[in-house]
Amino acid sequence: MSTTLLSNPLLSAWTGPYGLPPFDAIRAEHVEPAFEAALAAHRAELAAIASNPAAPDFDNTLAALDRAGRALTALEHLFSTLSASASSPELQAVQRRMAAPLAAHTNAIYLNAALFERVERLHEQRASLGLSPESLRLLERVHLDFVRAGARLQGEARARYAAIMERQAELNTRFAQNVLADESSYQLVLRGEAELAGLPDFVRAAARQAALDRGQTEEGVHVVTLSRSLIVPFLTFSERRDLRESAWRAWVGRGEIAGETDNRELVRELLALRHEQAALHGHRSFADYALADTMAGRQSAVQGLLDQVWEPAKAAAARERAMLDEVRVQLGHDLTIESWDWRWYAEKVRQQRFQLDEAEVKPYFPLDAMVQAMFDCASRLYGLRFVAQPQVAGYHPDVKVYEVQRPDGSLRGIFVQDNFARPTKRSGAWMNALRWQARNGIAALPIILNNNNFAKGAPGEPTLLSFDDVRTLFHEFGHGLHGLLSDVEFERLSGTQVLRDFVELPSQLMEHWMAEPEVLKRHARHYKTGEPLPDTLLDRLKAAATFNQGYETVRYCASALVDLALHGRAQADVPDPVAFERETLERLGLPPAIGLNHRLTHFQHLFSGSYYASGYYVYLWAEVLDCDAFEAFVEAGDPFDAATAQSVLANILSVGNSREPGATYRAFRGRDASVVPMLKGRGLIPA
Repeated sequence: MSTTLLSNPLLSAWTGPYGLPPFDAIRAEHVEPAFEAALAAHRAELAAIASNPAAPDFDNTLAALDRAGRALTALEHLFSTLSASASSPELQAVQRRMAAPLAAHTNAIYLNAALFERVERLHEQRASLGLSPESLRLLERVHLDFVRAGARLQGEARARYAAIMERQAELNTRFAQNVLADESSYQLVLRGEAELAGLPDFVRAAARQAALDRGQTEEGVHVVTLSRSLIVPFLTFSERRDLRESAWRAWVGRGEIAGETDNRELVRELLALRHEQAALHGHRSFADYALADTMAGRQSAVQGLLDQVWEPAKAAAARERAMLDEVRVQLGHDLTIESWDWRWYAEKVRQQRFQLDEAEVKPYFPLDAMVQAMFDCASRLYGLRFVAQPQVAGYHPDVKVYEVQRPDGSLRGIFVQDNFARPTKRSGAWMNALRWQARNGIAALPIILNNNNFAKGAPGEPTLLSFDDVRTLFHEFGHGLHGLLSDVEFERLSGTQVLRDFVELPSQLMEHWMAEPEVLKRHARHYKTGEPLPDTLLDRLKAAATFNQGYETVRYCASALVDLALHGRAQADVPDPVAFERETLERLGLPPAIGLNHRLTHFQHLFSGSYYASGYYVYLWAEVLDCDAFEAFVEAGDPFDAATAQSVLANILSVGNSREPGATYRAFRGRDASVVPMLKGRGLIPA
C-alpha cells in the first residue's frame, strides 16, 4: 500500500469527537481514494444482499439495504459539506471528476435486477407480511425509489436511463460551480465618501470586512459582493444610483456571462435530459414525473395554489408601487423606478410611513443574541439544551459545534453552525447532515449542519442582522430541528428526507417565533447599551410587517411559475432559457421593476440538482401548512403552549418520512390545512 493511502485520514474510522471527521487533516487528494474504497465496500454489501440464497424477507433485504453503505453515505455528506462551504479549485476538480462515477453507482443500485426482484417480491406480499407501520413505509418508499430510478426499464432504455442520470450529475456540478465562480469573482470596490453615500455604519462595516477578506487592505477601501446579506443592504441604502445599477446587473446576471461560466447551454441540455428521463417513465413532461411523488401530486394542484396568490400579490405590489412613486415625486426625482431602485424607494417609504429605519433596527439584532434566541425557543418548546463545544474544530474557523442535550442531560445530537459568507462558500442558506439519526443496526446520533451567508461585522464588532436575516437564521434552524429531533428506526426515513412539499413545514413554522413579542423583548437588545427592543419600535415593526410583501410575493411566485412552465412543457424541443423566462413573464404580466427571486441561469434550486425542479412552489405549499399549524398555538393562547409543542414534536418533527405527510399533518391538526392564514399573514387579504 502506498504512503499516500496509509496517511489518508478518510480511509480509517473517524475518531474525532462525536465521530466527526478529522477536518484539519483532510486534503483534496484524499477524497478520490476514499470514494474508491467506500464504493467498493458498498458494492460488496449490495452483492451479498442480491445473491442471498434465502428467500427475501424484510430483514435480509429492506433492513439490510438501509444498513448498507454507511461509510459511503458519511463520505458523501462530508464531501458535499466541504464542496459547498469550504471549496477550493482542487476540491472542485475532484467534484467534477466524481460526479459521473457517483451517479453511475446510484444507477448500479437501482438498475440491479436481482436487488429489485427481491424488493418487488416483498412489495407484492406487503399486505401479508405483518409489518409495523414504519417498516411498511420503508418498503413502500424503497420500492418507489427503485421504480422512479428506472428499475422497470429494460434493454436499451435501461442503458440510456443510466447515461442520462450520469450526464445530469456532471451538468449539475458544472452549473453550481459556474454560479460560485461568478459570485466569488465579482467585487464592487468603493473608495471615498462619494461612493459610500447613504450606507449606514453596519453596511460599511460589512463591506470593509469583505474587502479585507479579499485582500483589499488599502485604508478606506470597501467591497460589495454578491452575498445576499451585503448586496441587498447596498441596494437598499446606496445613494449612488449608478452603482446600484452596476451591482444589480451583476447580481441578476450570474450564470449568463459569455465564456466558461455561461450556464445557458447547460440549462438547455439539462432540460432535454429531464424531458427524456420523464418520457422513459411514461410521463408527458418532467413536471408530471417530478410531482407524482409529492403532496400536490399534479401540475393542476400547484397551478391552483399559485393562481390563488399571483393576482392578489400583483395587486398588493401595485399599491406598494404607488407609495414608492409618491415618495419619488416628493423627492423631486424625474425618473422611472427600475429594478435597482425598488428597495431604495421602499426603504424611504418604510422610514416615512412607519418611522422604521433598518439602521435603527439592526443594532438590536446581533447574531450571537439571535442564536441564543433560537436556542431558547427550542428549549421552551422541546426541552433541548445547546451546549457550545469550542474545543471541537470544524472545517473552518467560522464553524461552531454544539452538543444538543435532552432535559436529563443525555445527548440527542450534534449541531454544527456556519454563519458567514466567504469566497469559498456558495451563496444562500441551507441545512445538511453529516449523519442522519437511525437505530437500524447502529444507534446513530444525528450530526446536523446549518449554513448561512451573513456579512461578517468588522473585527471587534458584532455581526448585525436585518429582520430578514433573523428569519433566515430561524428558518434553517427549523430544518435543523427536523434533523435533530428525528426518532425513527431506518435511515432512509430519517429527518428531512420527506416529500419535498412537506420539507419546508418545520423550517417555516420555526420562523413564527422570531417575531413573537416575548422572544424579541427577551433577546433583541441593543448591542451597545443592552437595552431591550423598545415597545414603540416593536409596534412599528409589527405595523410594517406586511409592507412590501406584494413585491416579495410576486418575486417568489414569478420564479415558481417560470419553473412550473419550463418543466411542464410537453414538447421535446428545448427553448433558450433567457428568452423563455422573458416570454413567460410577459404572459404572466409581471409588474415592471420587480423581477424574480432567481433567474434561470443561476437558479440553483432547479439546476444544481433536481430536487426542487418543478418544485420551487414548495415554500408556498408549506407556508399554507406552517401558518395553519401556528394557528394551533394562537388558539391555545400561548406561543409556547406545552401540549401543542409536544404534538408538533410527536407528529411532525420526530416522525421523518415514517408516515404519509398528509396523515402526519392531520394527526397534528385534526384536519387538512386552510389557505386563509397564509393569505392573511402575507397581507394579501384583510386580517
